[in-house]
Amino acid sequence: MKIHPLVVRITHWLNVLAVLVLVLSGWRIYNAAPVFEWFRFPAGLTLGGWLAGALQWHFAAMWLLGLNGLVYLAYGITSGHFRRKLLPISPRAVLHDVGQALRGRLQHEDLSVYNAAQRAAYLALIAALVLIVLSGLAIWKPVQLQELTALMGGYEGARVVHFVCMAAIVLIVVVHVVMVALVPRTLPTMITGRAP
Repeated sequence: MKIHPLVVRITHWLNVLAVLVLVLSGWRIYNAAPVFEWFRFPAGLTLGGWLAGALQWHFAAMWLLGLNGLVYLAYGITSGHFRRKLLPISPRAVLHDVGQALRGRLQHEDLSVYNAAQRAAYLALIAALVLIVLSGLAIWKPVQLQELTALMGGYEGARVVHFVCMAAIVLIVVVHVVMVALVPRTLPTMITGRAP
């Protein structure tokens, strides 16, 4: 049974690479001028070696994430993928499925259907990725994109939005990886596209 189309699998794995590079290089950039003075990321968990190196990695991965994200969004909207896989969703169903997952009772027999917790997580991830790109643009070009920067509370506000989105993305990815570890038969479907 076909679970994930080729375009979804390719964009998924390109996003994995882009987000990993962006997070690790972003932590190095953050350490050079922290948003929160009391917090730094361990240097061993960063990428780039120094600020200029981290910026080069960050900008390279930024283009990959942006272009790949546009392909994924265009596909998801035009093909009906988002409508079929991520909707409908209700707060009651999300709370129920999250509660079941926390008790270790969440069923996931049919890999072609996302439960409400998955739908909420994927929608939140898409929203966080869109917002992190927009806040990143506001940080990168605050004068040229001054309207966007102003919407985020100015340059420092955009940095806070960027940091909060990064934290949300990392949290969602960690939960996603844990869930894949708990239901390992989901991993081959993102490689082959078919249920094992």
